[in-house]
Amino acid sequence: MAYEPYERLSAIDATFLALEDPGVHMHVGAVAIFEAGSLRTPHGAIDVQRIRSFVDGQLHQTPRFRQKLAWVPVVKHPIWVDDDRFNINYHIRHTALPVPGEIRQLKRLAARIFSQKLDRGKPMWEMWIVEGLEDGRFAMILKAHHCMVDGIAGIDLFAAILRLDPDPRLPEVNRWMPYGHPTAARLLRDELCHRASLPLTMLTRLPRAILDPSDTLATLREQGLALAETITAGLKPTTATPLNTSIGPYRRFDWTDFKIADSKGVRDSHGATLNDVVLATVTGAVREFLQRRSMRPTRDTVFRALVPVSIRTDAQRRLPGNRIVNLLARLPLEETTPERRLERVMATMAEVKRSRIARGAEQIEEFSNRTFTGVIVQLVRLAATQRTYNLVVTNVPGPRDALYLLGARMAEIYPQVPLFTNQGLGIALFSYDGRLFWGFNADWDTMPDLHEFVTGIDDEFQRQRGGYVQAAVGGA
Repeated sequence: MAYEPYERLSAIDATFLALEDPGVHMHVGAVAIFEAGSLRTPHGAIDVQRIRSFVDGQLHQTPRFRQKLAWVPVVKHPIWVDDDRFNINYHIRHTALPVPGEIRQLKRLAARIFSQKLDRGKPMWEMWIVEGLEDGRFAMILKAHHCMVDGIAGIDLFAAILRLDPDPRLPEVNRWMPYGHPTAARLLRDELCHRASLPLTMLTRLPRAILDPSDTLATLREQGLALAETITAGLKPTTATPLNTSIGPYRRFDWTDFKIADSKGVRDSHGATLNDVVLATVTGAVREFLQRRSMRPTRDTVFRALVPVSIRTDAQRRLPGNRIVNLLARLPLEETTPERRLERVMATMAEVKRSRIARGAEQIEEFSNRTFTGVIVQLVRLAATQRTYNLVVTNVPGPRDALYLLGARMAEIYPQVPLFTNQGLGIALFSYDGRLFWGFNADWDTMPDLHEFVTGIDDEFQRQRGGYVQAAVGGA
């Protein structure tokens, strides 16, 4: 009998498929800028075919990138199977800006690419090589569906094609052969067995419950409180803002970056984390943005950020898919000074981390994995449509050292997070080689002034630093 493996999408992975509609695209991405290095040809172009050959040879480390979606009959749950028509030339694309290409032109090109949905009939990723940048550099625009990767998995998979050394040599690779697809009868049988495993799992826990009833009751109580706290948090709407309107399919994309060391004084003086400084910076920029839109934040203004947090263990570092929980953090827009905004953010994040919401989210996903993915889909949709949060802020830690693509050094990388229903702005951050890179993904019509918001991020970060300097001088 032929070996025909496949993998079932988890509840949260399948949710990212179900959430898509004409205006909502569930792909994550990034814009990376490289020095040409040894990839420059004698004619001054970039050797794209060499990049294709290299990436194709590294995909054995990331087999998900050669797999496509299929569906279990009747129940229609998605699975991953090998794409027997996989063609690297479809996924790695080549384009150019008119020389000398300005950064503004690259941002517009990235926005157009991020405005297009991925084809569900093929492995759901694209890599665009963009020539013609100023100073002879080139860019790589990456796009992969969120059902394939979360932020941490995406970075680990991306790292498979980059190196810590500038070695330009192509390694030897083995020819890839796809596995066959399982029959419809087998898929349906396996799915029914999977869903039937929940009561069996409960039965295996019964002897322990009988032997130690007090411990079991305490566990059930804690789980019940976690679920109640999670669901209750999702039913509290935030204040309506100009950021939270119906969105279309078209995007704007912008970015900025800071030296991570520039935030060290702020963090050390307050005992804050880098993520605290990020959220405080976002708070100040959103406050200014709303004031420009004639909305004055007060103590009654409830504005929350959805903050994805990885629950990935070391053993899961290289696995695809999503292993995250989403925390809700209220941003203190009413505070008028950067110091108070940081203090309030720190207190909020400490409280959120002590809450049971993370455990409750894990329980909901576990239940959905065993029964019906629609449970988690409806909860996520409810959170978006009921304005449980106003925007997403995700911060992914990256490598501290420089990375190379066949000898070409990656100088910058700006991440992209998708927009959910009624979410006009998403903010993603990535730390790399001593810098913190910010990517801003926005609905085209909701934020025609996206560049002004990015300027507000720059200004607020400098105010945070200025407050630290004043405190340091005063303390001296």
